[in-house]
Amino acid sequence: MPTRNDKNAAATDAACADPSPTRLLKPVALLLARHEIRNLKRWFEEFDRDILLPILLGEIALHNIGARENGDHDPKSEEPCTGPQDCLLRPCNAYSIAAATGLPRETVRRKISRLIELGWISRRENGHLFVTHEALTHFGSLLASRQLGEIVETADRARRLLGE
Repeated sequence: MPTRNDKNAAATDAACADPSPTRLLKPVALLLARHEIRNLKRWFEEFDRDILLPILLGEIALHNIGARENGDHDPKSEEPCTGPQDCLLRPCNAYSIAAATGLPRETVRRKISRLIELGWISRRENGHLFVTHEALTHFGSLLASRQLGEIVETADRARRLLGE
């Protein structure tokens, strides 16, 4: 009976024998799909088996931080800081996050409440949302320790496959 490695080798040989331009894309797509599924499973477990929580946390963090990264930053639109964690962040609200994700506003409000309970999001009285320092520290260290190395390794493997 062929082993998994034998099957993978056979699939790679078949891909190399395929004369079409897409022959290299198939093994790379499979490699990337495995990487993404592994990450989705991790996020699912990290967020108490609620896959919407990392999506919403990510959207809020990207909205808070993204304007600076993209050069769209307008210092006049920022509010005074209430703490060191939000001094450099652009605010967002449940409505803008619902629009960005395509999720119903009530679902977004409910999930944001959960993220606040977990300590990963803070909400001001005016409804502005900010990713917390705790979330940035926790998930930043996770990305640095676990996922960044895997992303680099996956990218290297994809380059090797495309170079064959």
